[in-house]
Amino acid sequence: MKTFEELHAELTMKWATRDPESGTVTRLLEDGVHGIGKKVVEEAAEAWMAAEFEGKERAAAEISQLIFFTQVLMIAADVSLEDVYRHL
Repeated sequence: MKTFEELHAELTMKWATRDPESGTVTRLLEDGVHGIGKKVVEEAAEAWMAAEFEGKERAAAEISQLIFFTQVLMIAADVSLEDVYRHL
């Protein structure tokens, strides 16, 4: 289990080093904001549907994927955790 901050640090490091074991992060970030944004929209819909119709466990899994892709979008858009936290 990892925290929001730990995930962000991990994703940032994978991108900075172009970690060959993390093809998903590198591929997404190379695709840019537009491609990642489409993935965020897709994951948001899946999280909603899971919460509506599939129960707590499935909703948690889909929400975790939404968080992952949202953090990748943050990196692509050069948005830091602090930038986001200022708006919470």
